Amino acid sequence: MSTPDSLLGPMKGATHREVGGVQVDVVQTGAARVKRIVYPVGFRWSRNLKEIMGTPLCMHAHVGFLAAGRISIQYADGVTEDFVAPQAVAIEPGHDGWVVGEEPAVLIEFDFEKQTVERLELPLLHSPSAIS
Repeated sequence: MSTPDSLLGPMKGATHREVGGVQVDVVQTGAARVKRIVYPVGFRWSRNLKEIMGTPLCMHAHVGFLAAGRISIQYADGVTEDFVAPQAVAIEPGHDGWVVGEEPAVLIEFDFEKQTVERLELPLLHSPSAIS
């Protein structure tokens, strides 16, 4: 399945940036932000962003909708999760993540900047008992 062009086109009112090969478009919507994140084929957080971010694992929470592609994540304790579009996504801080297959992954994410974990009532770090 190929990624529809409408998922990758310009976003009205968005701020665009690219970090470690990942394209990020952000729109402020009230107290939250809506982000479109395009992870390219071959992307892996530990290879593409670890040095840029300066942490051994991604310490951001990701909550949203995987609109295209496939991603896998692995927490420090070895627990893995696989996500295949279309699917809702809730990923706790403290993970590595990568694109699976030959299609970019497009994640529509909702966040509250530094208050995302608290406002969405996610654990500060992954806990196997927190997965439902």
